[in-house]
Amino acid sequence: MPERRTTPRKKFSYYMRVVDDDTQETLGHMVEVSEQGVQLDTMAALPINKDYYLRVELTPELADLPFIVFLARTKWSNVGNIPNLFHTGFQIIEILPEDRDVFLSIVKKYSS
Repeated sequence: MPERRTTPRKKFSYYMRVVDDDTQETLGHMVEVSEQGVQLDTMAALPINKDYYLRVELTPELADLPFIVFLARTKWSNVGNIPNLFHTGFQIIEILPEDRDVFLSIVKKYSS
């Protein structure tokens, strides 16, 4: 499949849990990020084109907030190299300006 991403993703070197803000269930953790989206390692394949309110839990060294929340849509979900592990790509659809600032600082600090 040809690459349709307009900004490159970067590997994410910090364990950051991501939770479905509606159900409070852990969806997975971030493994790659870009300014427009995230890739999570998840324990199950997620439906494509489904919107989730993703909550990223923060630590004090990242921000003065306990978490940020943004609306993201699944774009793809593939089985990973490890059994029962899936890679799932999300496009950020909506994020508050102050949460975007925190997100971008996390991307800058922990991605390579």
